[in-house]
Amino acid sequence: MSSPHPLKVMIAGLFSLVLTIGVARFSYTPLLPVMMDGTFLSDASGGWLATINYMGYMLGAFIAASISDLQLKDKLYRIGLVVAVLSTIGMALADNYILWATMRFFAGLSSAAGLLIGSGLILNWMLRQGHRAELGVHFGGLGLGIALSAAVAMLMSGKLDWAQQWQVFTVVGIALAIPAWLWLPKPDSSPVTKSGEKLVDNEPEKSWMWILFAAYFCAGFGYVITATFLVAIVDNQPALNGNGSLVWLLTGLAAAPACIFWDRVARKVGELKALFIAYGVNIVGIIIPVLDNSLTGVIISGILFGATFIGIVSLMLTMVGKFFPTKPAKPMGKLTLSYGVAQIVAPAMSGMMAEASGNYNMPLVMAAIIMAAGMGLIVVLQIRKQH
Repeated sequence: MSSPHPLKVMIAGLFSLVLTIGVARFSYTPLLPVMMDGTFLSDASGGWLATINYMGYMLGAFIAASISDLQLKDKLYRIGLVVAVLSTIGMALADNYILWATMRFFAGLSSAAGLLIGSGLILNWMLRQGHRAELGVHFGGLGLGIALSAAVAMLMSGKLDWAQQWQVFTVVGIALAIPAWLWLPKPDSSPVTKSGEKLVDNEPEKSWMWILFAAYFCAGFGYVITATFLVAIVDNQPALNGNGSLVWLLTGLAAAPACIFWDRVARKVGELKALFIAYGVNIVGIIIPVLDNSLTGVIISGILFGATFIGIVSLMLTMVGKFFPTKPAKPMGKLTLSYGVAQIVAPAMSGMMAEASGNYNMPLVMAAIIMAAGMGLIVVLQIRKQH
């Protein structure tokens, strides 16, 4: 049996991310205002659904961090694709909060199946087949997922009610699940690669890994504040109101090809230097709306943010996966837990700051400072690596 083309395997991963992140997770961002108009959902109860979705994702990251069996991971990846579709149609069945909370939780679980287990399976396959260990095309699915959720929501806006919009997303999800299922090869558990080399883990020092976790925590903090408030910053200003979805769409479109770009940068200067640059550009994106909150300013901010946050995720996950080629999803899961803790802590803190000050400047400045601390940690990692 001939081995599938690596691009085909990467595209399976790309579709799995568009489904489990774009449809199952991010479709909620543009549909939340529609649900608030058409149902009893409020800002607070809508926010809790987002938190419950995140709890599902964190449980998924914990599962990914604690299993080593490749065959079990393959099963969980495939279950995740089915759950992503079912949790999307489930949102349309009734306006019942317990139903919605359950569906958002399972949608979060499915996101971890695509992002962590799927990425780990693909990286393991690439290394076994002797291909270059780069996941840029695969992680492009994150940006495409954001862009797709925004585009589909913009097309349906004002034409369909909230439940019908969830049904449309379900149909899109089924179409994505088919190649994501069929094109990902079953994993090979043998300890050697196709060329006969032995796959061995090259574990860095524990303290080095802890600094890496802390740097990624900073990135999670910067990411979630901007991702949470970007659309709100736009729609809060009378002159810009209604352009929130457009900014979100452009953020996703900037993110989609960015991973391939960051792969190239890492190939030239190394992963840590590429991360240092990505953090720096990300800070510029975070701080622009504080200095210039015109539509142009916010669009530039969204594009810089989209092009860098995806690069940071892709570079970080690929780098730790390469340290552990036999079981890449395990460290990817652990790393994601540190990013995830930031995503639980940051929105609550920044929401209170925004409420107290009446605008989003304080939380954005805080995010930029924390990202700068992350840059400092990456310098420490680079120095220690050279020694």
